Amino acid sequence: MNAVLQDLITLLELERIEDNIYRGQSRDIGSAQVFGGQVLGQALSAAHFTVENRRAHSLHAYFLRRGDMNAPIIYEVDRARDGGSFSVRRVVAIQHGRPIFNLAASFQTPEEGLEHQAQMPDVPGPEGLQDATEVSDEVLARIPEKMRRYLTHKRPFEFRPVRPMNFEEPEHLPPVKHVWIRAMDTLPDDASLHQNLLAYVSDYELLGTSTLPHGLLFGRGNVLMASLDHALWFHRDVRVDEWLLYSFDSPNASGARGFARGQFFTRQGVLVASSAQEGLVRVLPDDRTPRVRSDPRSQQ
Repeated sequence: MNAVLQDLITLLELERIEDNIYRGQSRDIGSAQVFGGQVLGQALSAAHFTVENRRAHSLHAYFLRRGDMNAPIIYEVDRARDGGSFSVRRVVAIQHGRPIFNLAASFQTPEEGLEHQAQMPDVPGPEGLQDATEVSDEVLARIPEKMRRYLTHKRPFEFRPVRPMNFEEPEHLPPVKHVWIRAMDTLPDDASLHQNLLAYVSDYELLGTSTLPHGLLFGRGNVLMASLDHALWFHRDVRVDEWLLYSFDSPNASGARGFARGQFFTRQGVLVASSAQEGLVRVLPDDRTPRVRSDPRSQQ
């Protein structure tokens, strides 16, 4: 298996410390703090360990503090409810004695019911599209170091945007974006693993959609961004080692916050999951640069 993808799977497996208590490690993906998707995926993984014969159908999470990549993360699971059809779990992620993240996840015994869904956007397929990391050396030499690290970091997923981003001269665009994603290798037939990995990858690209109308890019030095919350709904079974279209839109930005929504479609147009996120988006004056070592959430 692809080494980067295998490493991510290992990260999501966690270490059992005690009943309902797990420990996870972190990896640097080129950002200034622990990647939010990693904490999402690990927290959902911890919750999955405490549920049998039920599938996650939704999760709601809050990012409280910046994660320290050099320290382990402890995940404490509260078995809040086990009913006839649904189970609810609450997970707290802790570092240095303080919570950095809260998650509530609900699980359901599979059953049949009414069926309808949104229509998949009419966009080109992934064939022939470039991966988001395929940026020329000339362009890499001209963009800020923070963005260069992010783009050149090896990833466990392919990301093929329908419309490539202009990293040198960001355009003012409608708040809509479409990206094809797929794990870098074939994965086992483990529904929980695919859900955990989808939670991980759902945090990529989402909040940035709210900056498109304003010609801003995180990493260029004129904007501070931090995820505040994240929600994810699993509508149907999903495989992340097959192409999925992640379709985004941002209906609102106000109050130094951006709001974005996402939908995951299979190649056949089946809607398998939806996401939503609000995040802090602060634009800096031209004569200021962000203090990348400080967490924007500490200034709220």
